[in-house]
Formats: sequence, C-alpha cells, structure tokens
Amino acid sequence: MKILHTADVHLCDYEDERWKSLEHIIDIGKRENIDLFVISGDLFDKDVKSEMLRSKIRGLFSNNDFITVIIPGNHDSKSFSEDLYFGEDVVILTDLNKPYEYNDVCMWGFPFEPISGEDILIKLKSISSKLDTTKTNILLFHGELIDTFYSRSDFGDEGEERYMPAKLSYFKNLGFDYILAGHFHSKFNFNKFEDNKYFVYPGSPVSITKKETGQRKVNLFEIGNSPFEFLLDTPHFVELTINLDPFVKLNPVEIVKDKLQQLHPQAKVILTVKGYINSELIKMTEKELVSQLKDVTNDKVIDKNFEVRDIQRILEDDLFKSFLKKLREKNYPPEKEKELMNLTIKAMMEVVQI
Repeated sequence: MKILHTADVHLCDYEDERWKSLEHIIDIGKRENIDLFVISGDLFDKDVKSEMLRSKIRGLFSNNDFITVIIPGNHDSKSFSEDLYFGEDVVILTDLNKPYEYNDVCMWGFPFEPISGEDILIKLKSISSKLDTTKTNILLFHGELIDTFYSRSDFGDEGEERYMPAKLSYFKNLGFDYILAGHFHSKFNFNKFEDNKYFVYPGSPVSITKKETGQRKVNLFEIGNSPFEFLLDTPHFVELTINLDPFVKLNPVEIVKDKLQQLHPQAKVILTVKGYINSELIKMTEKELVSQLKDVTNDKVIDKNFEVRDIQRILEDDLFKSFLKKLREKNYPPEKEKELMNLTIKAMMEVVQI
C-alpha cells in the first residue's frame, strides 16, 4: 500500500500558488497510484478560508482513485464539522477514538487542540489498548516535537506559543508504526521512535515564510518502508549568496546571471552579492556594477542585498602586493589563502581611503 503525506498547505485563495501546489500534489498521487492521501493539518490558512474554498475543493478530492484523509490543524481547527461535505472519498478524522480502517491499515486522527504535553500523553495511552496489532497503525498528528532541534521559525509565523507540545518518547511502546505529522514547516524531517517506526514531518509543500527555503517535498512511501522525500515543483524561497573575488577576470554580472539561471524555475530568490571587485580589471565602477545587477535580477529575485566593495587602490598598493607574493609562496590550501587575504584586505581598508 502506498501513502502520500503532506501538511501545512495553508490555502488562501482559489487558483493561487498554494492552490496550484495542492493540485500538483494530487497529480503526483494519481501518477504514483497511491492508495491514501494524508493531510496532517492546516489545509486552510484560516477557518474563514475553508468557507470560501470548500465548494471549489470538492472537485480536487473527488474521483481520484484514492482516499483523502484529513485532520484539522491549529489554523483550521473549526473547519471540519461533521455536517460539511468536502468531496467524494474524503475522510475527516476529528475524534481520536474513531479511527479509519483501510484494508490492513488503521488510521487514528489526533487533530490540534490547545492542550499540554501531559494531556497529550494521557490521550495517547488511553487508545493504545484499542490498537489492532495485526494491522499497521498510523497516527495523524498536528503539533510540535519539543525535544528535537527546531527553532520557533520552523513552525511558521506562530510566535512563541506552543502548539500541541510532545516528546518523541510519548509515542514509544504504544503500538503505532508511523506518526504522520504536521505543523513543522521548514523542511522534510523524520525521526525513529522505535526500530522501523517513524515520526515524519513532510514540511510545507509551498514556502509560507522566507524561513522555508529550498525545494519543497512530500512524504511518499509504501507501508513497511521508511519515509521517502519526494521533490515537488512548487514555489519556494532560496537564499543565494555570491561572494565576488577581485582576482577573477570574469564579469561579475555574468557570474550572477549564471547562478540565477541554474536555480529551479519556481525559486524565489533572496539574493546577496558580497565580496570585492577590482574596477580596473573588470572595467566597471561600483555604481555601474550595482546598476547592472539590478537590471539582471528579474522577478525571481524578491530581496536584493549588494555588499560589494571596489578595492582597486588596495590591490595596487605596494604593501599589499608584497603580502600577496609572500602569501602565495606559502602554498596554503585555497580556502586558507582566501581567508588570510580577506583579513588583510579588511585591515588595509581601515587605513587606506578608498
């Protein structure tokens, strides 16, 4: 049996990039012949968005040859009352005591609610005796692991409040084989809580904040196997830092253009160009360089930061030339040589007017 797992789509508007990302994931599910599509919370960005989009979303979740299983998250905790219709072949799990069974898989839903870690553990233990050990037991969970190395920004713009704080140890010896979780945005991540038993965060399928960098992923796996990160072609932020070398004769503008062209078509770039130039060598002043860089950075570049300095006068200084000759005679590794050169340039910038 094959399962596709995502979370934290945060739908806002019909046919925006988040909506199209969900369509893309559903298309993957069709191509991969999955049996179950799991959304572990925060399908909608706000409860009011579910009211706006529910009539449209029914089509996405109908006639797909697989079942879609959803739990509410902290952003859409009131969006899934029992009297609402989300489409054919959709299962909403809002009660921890009422699992969904599909062949040899039993899915339990632990949607978001504002409770403490102790209460989470009590609830988990209360259902452990109900698990059928002859089946694969999967728990859908929307909350935070607090004993792993995550920062507050990894969970989106949630501030300092804790949301369903749990420890990995809470899930040990209860009988669950997989914890398919949501709420962690930054990246695909999984931990073992027992041998061959996994707690999985797929990360947000489209970047919600600028902290969510890199190509996005979903969890696509077969029962009995470990989680598998499947790359998505969806919008995502990329931090690109280009450090210019004043001894390289290449046009810095061409260097930046080449780096941008190598990025994924859906990348939204946070660009920083730093380092030093030799205006005499490249036949271009600081001002001209920045102007040309602005021209080549297209709509893909959402943030631009230019920290370039022209150090032509330092490079022509006899003291620096003498230092550079001795440095190269030492045959340091390239990274060490570059580090010493940068330190010297910075020191000379303090005393030389440039």
